[in-house]
Amino acid sequence: MSEQLACSVSDLAPGTALQADLTLADGSDTPVAIVRSDDGDYYAIGGMCTHGEVPLAEGDVEGCHIECWAHGSRFDVRTGVPDELPAMTPVATYPVRVDGEQVLVDVDNPLTQTS
Repeated sequence: MSEQLACSVSDLAPGTALQADLTLADGSDTPVAIVRSDDGDYYAIGGMCTHGEVPLAEGDVEGCHIECWAHGSRFDVRTGVPDELPAMTPVATYPVRVDGEQVLVDVDNPLTQTS
């Protein structure tokens, strides 16, 4: 597992998100939305809305969903699946591990991928 530091635990209050640019195995960077759900759990999903290339981390977090601010598409941060149109394509989800004060994400081994 090739975990990378995405942020610190203190960077995210429950119900918030931030964008981290992480490095893939091939050396390219990829935007990842780090989300802390209302219940305090951490999730990592593809950082761009699949409908309009808008940063998802700028959207509102409600429960285990994040809403794209531009067109209202809503994604389940646990699965990456959109459950509100206009987005129809899921975003990738990535393994997250909290180690002390560090939130670590493994972008090289996605849990789910876009189709």
